[in-house]
Amino acid sequence: MTAPLEDITVVDLSRALAGPHAAMMLGDMGARVIKVETPGAGDDTRGWGPPFVGPEDDPVSTYYLSANRNKESITLDLKSDDGRDVLTRLVRAADVLVENFRPGVLDRLGFPVDQLHELNPRLVVLSISGFGHDGPQGGRPGYDQIAQGEAGLMSVTGPDADTPQRVGVPIGDLLAGMYGAYGVVSALHERFRTGRGRVVRTSLLAAIVGAHAFQGTAYTVAGHVGRAQGNHHPSLSPYGLFHCKDGDIQVACGSESLWVKLATAFGIDPAAPGMATNRERTVNRDQVTATLNAAFADHPLAELLPRLAALGIPAGEVRTIDRVYDWDQTRSQGLVIEVDHPSLGTIELPGPPIRFDDNAYAGGRAEHVAPPTLGQHDESVRTWLDELD
Repeated sequence: MTAPLEDITVVDLSRALAGPHAAMMLGDMGARVIKVETPGAGDDTRGWGPPFVGPEDDPVSTYYLSANRNKESITLDLKSDDGRDVLTRLVRAADVLVENFRPGVLDRLGFPVDQLHELNPRLVVLSISGFGHDGPQGGRPGYDQIAQGEAGLMSVTGPDADTPQRVGVPIGDLLAGMYGAYGVVSALHERFRTGRGRVVRTSLLAAIVGAHAFQGTAYTVAGHVGRAQGNHHPSLSPYGLFHCKDGDIQVACGSESLWVKLATAFGIDPAAPGMATNRERTVNRDQVTATLNAAFADHPLAELLPRLAALGIPAGEVRTIDRVYDWDQTRSQGLVIEVDHPSLGTIELPGPPIRFDDNAYAGGRAEHVAPPTLGQHDESVRTWLDELD
């Protein structure tokens, strides 16, 4: 099986997370990704920690490892003549360029978009910013938690409306990377028809707003401003976190028939006042939650889960991260991969979330490669460019 993007070369000028995540997604699908890093320092995330692993004199950031598998690393000083020359040659050889500089920085380095397309008319450029490339605040620097707050996500996350909470992973960065990779693949497909590349733009703001889903239309259509409601769904009930004898259990009733099954099985009148319909149950969520907590109080989790499964009621426990990666279901989906790292030896990494129909491996390539050490491919990339010349 050939990898879907094995004939694509990506130059990754980005750093931190949004751009590197997008480039890594393309690498997972078989693209050759050449990561350009600053000499001596490299990607910002190489210094983000703890935790660090490996030798004390050359520690490796686990944060960096999360966003840079299936890449090569070359170090270039883009303010030097040599750095600009090598980048020029890379642009000519590439299909995609990924950057997340603040708007205008690439221009000042001597590589505005028109220059990039003069060098390579077929080049697809992915440009990721914090709040957009234009508009009244287009030049603002973007960091995930700031974007989560500015884009409304924190206002609908947390225990209540007075306690805004960030999502536990940098979701704005990750979504921007995902949307960016989606845009790149679309532009590459278009290039087959037009013969020309184009610029794909997204931002942390755009990515989070793009994921508002029902919270967005609740306001744009109905004028309703969503607020954080803890671990319970604002439009469905019962749908959320409940307590049992020895811990927590999550239950999701997405239809009236599921509610009737659940209530009947635990001695609850499904047509009781305030609980007969989803609309009533949503309005009276506290009543429903208290009723189910009381019904589950004498049942341990190990008993509840199979009982609910037999009823066809979607339910689950709340796992810690270690139990997710040790779970046989996670591993059966190819979500843990093994790679050989130059200084760490054989390590396990979270794997790509996409599998193809042969189910033999995760992602689009038969073998995954560890995130590179800084400048690991300086010589090999320059040799390749010389061969092209």
